[in-house]
Amino acid sequence: MILKEFRLFFTEQLSEIYPATEIDSFFFILIDEYLNLKRIDTVLKPDFTINDDKIIILKTTLERLKKEEPIQFIIGNTEFYGLPFLVDKNTLIPRPETEELVEWILEEVAKPQSFKTDKLSILDIGTGSGCIPISLAKNLPNSKISAIDISDEALIIANKNAKINNVDINFLQKNILTTTSLNVIANEMKQSGNNKIISSETNHNNKLEFDIIVSNPPYIRELEKVEIKNNVLQNEPHLALFVSDEDPLLFYDKIADLAKQHLTKNGLLFFEINQYLGKETVKMLANKGFKNIELKKDLFGNDRMIKANI
Repeated sequence: MILKEFRLFFTEQLSEIYPATEIDSFFFILIDEYLNLKRIDTVLKPDFTINDDKIIILKTTLERLKKEEPIQFIIGNTEFYGLPFLVDKNTLIPRPETEELVEWILEEVAKPQSFKTDKLSILDIGTGSGCIPISLAKNLPNSKISAIDISDEALIIANKNAKINNVDINFLQKNILTTTSLNVIANEMKQSGNNKIISSETNHNNKLEFDIIVSNPPYIRELEKVEIKNNVLQNEPHLALFVSDEDPLLFYDKIADLAKQHLTKNGLLFFEINQYLGKETVKMLANKGFKNIELKKDLFGNDRMIKANI
């Protein structure tokens, strides 16, 4: 089968499930991944012959797309903030809104009045694929960065992504909801013989402190499941997505309490948030004594990010 014939076949097979723009996007991703062809090659090489082995792979992929499996999981990778990341069913697929959160953090760090050193200590809570800390590490090479997740499986992927991107992140398996102090990070590092984050991040009271704490925790309420597409609902880990309708700010409340204990004097707390709960999240932080609380919209005009300090 030649390229232009397969494209026609591919489009016809998916036309009742996805919009045309998304089908085109899938097609270009797949020919790049499996045929090493670029978008321009569909014009320059329409009669390119796809061998039988590749046709089998592409048709298998097509069947998985028909079942609304995310293409990132099918090919096993994606791009975030210009960097390559492995993803699988144990991690969320990194999204553009989270790239905006990373960009906001880097913008704040770059302000001359923000921090007096470029050797920042940063903690990411609920790291998943590691996209946030790894992207920060690539852009803040002198920083010392730690990341927590409850999922051992997600941390396996996150560690692989750190190696792929040649950065050093301290990953730890930890349930943040049952964590009473972030000093546990220092303790576990000492027990494992890894003292690299201890010397410059503990204060005179031997309390672990961070210049920046960031989190994109679970925030979708059960009642909002009806808004979620099948490709997300049926494939991405619910543990990283959903919270109860009764206590939707559960993670934010807990992380804010820990941040009050473990942020440096001028430290910053960043959250990605539920677009419907921006005012509620701001109020919760204000009630805990956080200052300079800023609610920011994403490129789609939704309340999506919060910055605050103590």
